[in-house]
Amino acid sequence: MQDTWKMCPPQCLPHMQTDFGAEPFVVNINKATLNNDNYRTALWTGKHLQLTTMNIPVGNDIGLEVHPNVDQLLRIEDGNGLALMGDKEDNLTFRRPVFDDDAIFIPAGTWHNLVNVGSKPLKLYSVYAPPNHPWGTVHPTKEIAEQMEGH
Repeated sequence: MQDTWKMCPPQCLPHMQTDFGAEPFVVNINKATLNNDNYRTALWTGKHLQLTTMNIPVGNDIGLEVHPNVDQLLRIEDGNGLALMGDKEDNLTFRRPVFDDDAIFIPAGTWHNLVNVGSKPLKLYSVYAPPNHPWGTVHPTKEIAEQMEGH
């Protein structure tokens, strides 16, 4: 059975741009996240869950968004930011500073943004349930992501 499992070898981590879903997969998520230089890289996409790694430059943000039918988890691996959430686009009453090792839970239908307020890139991973991006998504920058997603 072990030969049917996929494991990301160490050499794939610095430039990983391959979606390993929906096969069994093992990865050091900390290394994969810290080594991701793209705004967003889909690392694993299954039927009911998706994992992406993200890199938010200093002073930038994820962008204000809402996922009507998707619960989301953001996990900070390095850097610090400001998590914003609310029931309306112009009513982000939930505001919390976030740091390394913090997890941010975003219920479906909640407007949210994450701003890098630190002095280095904000490195995080995002878990979507169900998946939110097409299999194999790689967005080198936020601008490219917005173009590809029609914003």
